[in-house]
Formats: sequence, C-alpha cells, structure tokens
Amino acid sequence: MLNRRHIRIKVMQSMYAFRGTESDDLIKEQKFLLHSLESMFDLYLAQLALFTELHKKSRNYNERLQNKIVKSETDSNPNLKFQENQLLQAITSNTMLQEAISNKHLNYWDLDFEYVDIIFKEILKSELYKVYTEEEETSFKKDKQFVLDIFTEIIAPNEKLYDFFEDKKLTWVDDLPVVNTAMLKVLRKLKLTSPETALIPELYKDEEDKDFAIELFSKTFLNSSKFGEEVGKKTTNWDSERLASLDGVLLKMALCEFQKFPSIPYKVTINEYLEIAKEYSTPKSSLFLNGILDKIVKEYQSENIHLKAGRGLM
Repeated sequence: MLNRRHIRIKVMQSMYAFRGTESDDLIKEQKFLLHSLESMFDLYLAQLALFTELHKKSRNYNERLQNKIVKSETDSNPNLKFQENQLLQAITSNTMLQEAISNKHLNYWDLDFEYVDIIFKEILKSELYKVYTEEEETSFKKDKQFVLDIFTEIIAPNEKLYDFFEDKKLTWVDDLPVVNTAMLKVLRKLKLTSPETALIPELYKDEEDKDFAIELFSKTFLNSSKFGEEVGKKTTNWDSERLASLDGVLLKMALCEFQKFPSIPYKVTINEYLEIAKEYSTPKSSLFLNGILDKIVKEYQSENIHLKAGRGLM
C-alpha cells in the first residue's frame, strides 16, 4: 500500500513535529511513527466503509421511492445502476474487508450517518451521476470508473468529510492525500476475478520497507544536530528561517540517506525529496534543496567519502 515516498513523507511529518530535535526516548518516538503509519491503514478502511454505506444508502433510497404512497413513474421504476454497481457490490460483499472494518471499529457511519447523507446527495445531483445512469451500456469497467470519479471529484475534496476525519484523528489530515492515492491505485487494479485480499493490501510492500521507515527516522533523529551543522555550512547565504522550516527537515533526511544508506543512489534521494518539497513546502523549496544537495554530493565525490554501493551508484 505504501511506497518509499509515502514512508519518507511520514518520517518527514514526524521529524517536523519534533522540529528535528533529539530525544532521550527514541523508542517512544519510533512507536509514535509506526502507530502513525499503521493508522493510515485505518483511514483507508474507514473510507471503504463509507463506500459500503453509500451502497446501502442507494438501496434504501430506491426502496423508499418504490414504497411511496403517491409515486410517479420514475418512483415506481427507479434507476438501479448505483445500487447494482459491480465495484460497490464487490466492496460490500467482501467478507474479509467487512470483518477487518468491524474488528477495528472503523465503521463510524452508523452513528455519523449525516456524512453519508451529505455525500449521497452530492452524488445524486452531480453530472457524473446523470451521465452514468443515463448510459445504457453496463460493464465492470464503467462501474469502476464511476466509483473512481465520485471518489476523486466528490468524496476526496469534501470539506465536511475532511473536518470529520480531522476530528477523529488529527494525523489523518496529513495522511489523506497519501491514503487517497493508495485507494485509487487499489481500486484501479481491481477486477471482477480479483480475490478478496485485493481490497486489503499489506501496509508495507515488504519487511525492508518497514525497516527503512524505522532506520530513516531514528538515524535522522539521532544525528539531527550533526546534519544541521553540515547543512548550515552550505547555506550561509540563506535565511535561517528556511532551515528551521520543512526544508531543513528534508535536507537532514537527505543527508541521512547520503551517509547512512549506501545502497540508495544519490539521484534517487535527491529526486524524491525534490518531489516531496514541491508538494509540501514552498514554491522555491525544490530549487533551494536541489542547489544545496547537488553541492554536497559533489563535495562527497571529490573527497571520496560516503560512496554508494550496488547498482546506480549516482
């Protein structure tokens, strides 16, 4: 579910929360990071639970139309495409998924049903819904695209839902972009023949990625002052406030990868942090980071220190 960039982002957020300072209780801080990473999976499950409730809502909505005492022709024969959407049916009928949601008590929507109502009404009045229900052809591919579209255009950007998740768990606000990206990736790959486990991906690709998260955090954390001093020597002409901001955290993490992770090529590290800076920091941050990191790498190479091992040495 998470890739290395997602892990770097979570480490960055944890480091920024502590402003890169050292602590006597590293184990406690590591547990906080791991808990924060694991809570991302809870957010993923909570959003799938929302899909389940929206699907149930569509069925209940159609039943109410048909049970009206005074009803129109449309009420008697409601459009069932939402109710019969094959991807939503796959989510609702996935026993492993529903057990995971239940065991973790992540179906908040029974009590907070008003959010389901808000989203459902937004869907019904959308152009996406109109086009989808008016189209005669039905296929799993089209059903899936409709779900992807309502998630991207209606669910993910909904401000009330955003506030709801923030109230449930403060860290989820920062996690939403990453989890939403992972959600779309999982749903896009889904097929009618996919096993139930396809909707319940592993949080980490493998044990190495989990180890990477712990090591990147702990080694950056423990060497924060050292990395800060090294960065300071290369940034004498830059505003000290920039180094105290997110840019400073990203530079320390990059230096940690340069020095403590010999199998990760310099270019990979630089490119990753430039992309993170573009998304999370200021418009000029990527240029700032690129200039400093390029200078540091050239210095390492000229002094023959912190050499890289394995493929892609640069």
